[in-house]
Parts: sequence; structure tokens; C-alpha cells
Amino acid sequence: MTVAAAPTLPSAGSVRARARTENFSVASLLLGRRTRERLLAIYDYARYIDELGDTVAGDRLAALDTAEREVARAFAGTATDPVFRNLTPTIRTCSLGPDPFLRLIEANRRDQVQRDYATFDELVAYCDLSANPVGELVLAIFGARTPERIALSNDVCTALQIAEHLQDVGEDARNGRIYLPREDRDRFGVVAGDLHASVASEPLRRLLAWETARARKLLDSGVALARSLRGRARFAIAGYVGGGFATLAALDRAGYDVLTATPTATSRQKLRATLGVLKETL
Repeated sequence: MTVAAAPTLPSAGSVRARARTENFSVASLLLGRRTRERLLAIYDYARYIDELGDTVAGDRLAALDTAEREVARAFAGTATDPVFRNLTPTIRTCSLGPDPFLRLIEANRRDQVQRDYATFDELVAYCDLSANPVGELVLAIFGARTPERIALSNDVCTALQIAEHLQDVGEDARNGRIYLPREDRDRFGVVAGDLHASVASEPLRRLLAWETARARKLLDSGVALARSLRGRARFAIAGYVGGGFATLAALDRAGYDVLTATPTATSRQKLRATLGVLKETL
């Protein structure tokens, strides 16, 4: 009888450092200490769950099950892990429910068993687990959660997730995952070897241009979302949306060759795009 290795969980400190580096550039000091700390608690959690699903050694499904139990403890105020314990004040202050937290766990469970997506609709359904909950939580933190805003936020978060997938085509393929829908790969004649090459092929570039345009159309909802908000909430959402537009522009500038190097936007380019979004909200 073979006993599965116990998962080696990442340290809370290492996850928190990555969350601040990767996610918090858009939420600057202008948001205020309380809002900033609440957002950081959410980002820490989302990054931690991703680490469990992507890099943890051992039984990742078991690690995610443990995380789900710890979420319940966070709502009860009895969590022991720092990432989950830090959620409790935000959960109580902002009247958060468990659903968004559990959907993020479910997305990472899906990553363990589903390595490919047949259609764009399937990918969007995955994004509803992997990305959209974060937007819903951000709106709740700002006291701005309404059905209309959540619908716009879902477009934005799905677009941001797709943009990340487009940047990471090579890395995802090496990890055995493909987030480019099979129906689109077939349409543009992209084969498995194209995803593992050192330089993006012409069919892959055409496919990525198509997906970039589709993501940009979804991201356009972010202008209406930001326009519906005021003060710090508008600034924060404009930051997310502007960062997304800047990333898509970086893909354009790279000619959609995401295999030679990962196209990324500079802080200045993100700021310029954010200011552009804010200008459209006036």
C-alpha cells in the first residue's frame, strides 16, 4: 500500500510577499491603511490558494481540502494559519460570505484534473471560479457590491485572467495545462508543438491576437464599472483595468511572441493606462 506524501505548505510570509509584489501595485498608498490591509488579506488568501494548486509538494487536493476547512475556521474566528486568521476581521467588517473564497479553492481543484478547455465558454466558466471571486470581494470591501457591478466586474476579472494566460502560454504548456480553447486552436491551426517552441509560430501569433482582442472587449466593461464608483473605489478599479489594458498593449507590441520572452508592461505604462481609464469616467 502506497501512502501519499503529505503536502508541504508554503509559508505565509513567502506568499504574502508575492501577493504584495504581484497584485498590489494597483492599490497604492492612496487607498488608505484600512482599505489597503483588507485588500491585502484577500490577495494573500488568493495567492496562497494558487500556491496550493500550482506548486505545493505532495497531495495538492488534500492541501486544498485543508484550506477549505481553514476557511470555515476563519469565519468562526478560530483559524490558526496566519493567511486565514488575517481574513477574519475583514470578513466581519465587510460582511463577506464564504462563496467567493470557496470558488477560488474549487478553481484550483479543477486545475488538478482538467488540463485543457474545449471552448471559450468552458474557459469563461473556469474564470468564474479562478478570477471573478476576487473582483466580487474587492467590491464588497469598498461597500460597492451590487448585481450590476458584479456583472461588470466579472467581465474585467475574466479579461485579466485571460491576459495572464496569454502571457504564460509556454509556462502553462510545460506544466501540462492549456488555457487556449481547443476550438480556437483548431480554427487557427495551432498544434501542440507550437506551445512548446522557443519562438511563437505564425498560427500561434494569430490565435493570440484573436484572444487579446476578445479580452480587450471584455475589459472595456471596466470603464463603466469605474464610472459607477466614487473616490478610492474608482481609483482602485481604474488601476486594475488600466493594468489590464497595459498588459494587452504589451502583447501587441511583442507581436504576440510570448515564448521568446513574457510581454509585460512597465509601471509607467500601467499608470498611463490607468489615467486613461479615469479620464473616460469623467
